[in-house]
Amino acid sequence: MTGAVPRERRLLDGSTLPAIGFGTYPLKGEECVTAVRSAIEAGYRLIDTAVNYGNEREVGEAIRRSGVPREELVVTTKLPGRAHAYDDAVASVRGSLEALGLDRIDLHLIHWPNPRVGRYVEAYRALVDLRAEGLVGSVGVSNFTEEHLSRVVEATGVVPVVNQVELHPWFPQVELRAVHDRLGVVTEAWSPLGKRRAPFGEAPVVAAAERHGVTPGQVVLRWQLQLGNVPIPKSATPERQRQNLDVFGFELSEEEVAAITGLSRPDGRLFDGDPETHEEM
Repeated sequence: MTGAVPRERRLLDGSTLPAIGFGTYPLKGEECVTAVRSAIEAGYRLIDTAVNYGNEREVGEAIRRSGVPREELVVTTKLPGRAHAYDDAVASVRGSLEALGLDRIDLHLIHWPNPRVGRYVEAYRALVDLRAEGLVGSVGVSNFTEEHLSRVVEATGVVPVVNQVELHPWFPQVELRAVHDRLGVVTEAWSPLGKRRAPFGEAPVVAAAERHGVTPGQVVLRWQLQLGNVPIPKSATPERQRQNLDVFGFELSEEEVAAITGLSRPDGRLFDGDPETHEEM
C-alpha cells in the first residue's frame, strides 16, 4: 500500500481514531504523568491505558494537567480477565471511570479473551450495554482471533470497531489483518516497533531510513500506517515522542513495505502471547 495515509481512521460506529496513539505501559507514578502530558503536548490525541497497567489515575491526572479540551482526546482502557463476568465488567468500567476521573471512556477494549475461562462474550455484551448508557463511546477488543471475533459478533450483532494486537515486522499478522479488513475492524498495533527486538538493524529498514532521511523507528511506524494499522508506540522521551509522530512527510514504496513485511518469522511473537492459550487476569 502506498499513497497518502489519513491522520484519522473512521470506525464502524462513525467515530474517528487518530492514526497514531500513545501507549502507556509500563509507565507508573509521576513518570507516567510527565510522559503522558508531554505526549499530549507533542500532539498525541489517542491515549492508551488499561486496568492491568496500574496507571489509569496517572493518565487521568496528565489529561487534566495538559489543558487540552477533553473532547479533543480519545482515551482507551481495557477490561482485565478477572472482570469478564457481566456484573464484574460493569463494575470494572465504573472503576476505570473513577480512576481516570472521566465521565466517559471513548474506546473500551477487552484486554485478552482468556478462552479457557470462556466468558469474553459476556464481557463484550456488558460493554455494548454500557455504550448504550453513554458510559462507553466505542467498543472493541484486544488480542482476539478470528474465532473470538466471530463469537462476539454472532452473540451481539455488534462488530468490534478495533482489535488491538501484537503487530510488528517480526509478526505482521497478515491473515488476521485480512479478517479485519473483511469485517471492517481497524487493526491497532501494540509493541509496533518490536520492543527490545526492534528490527532497526535489518537491511530493509536501514535502506529505507537512508533513502528517506529518517530514523529506522520512523520507517517501521510508516510501514504500520501504510498497512492500514494504528500503531500505539510508547516513549517517555519527548524527542522520541515527537519523532514517532513525524511520519507523514515521506512515503515507502510498495517494494519497501513488502521487504519489511518479509521480515516475518514463524516465532515472531515477543513472548508466549498466543491468545488461544495466554491468560491475563
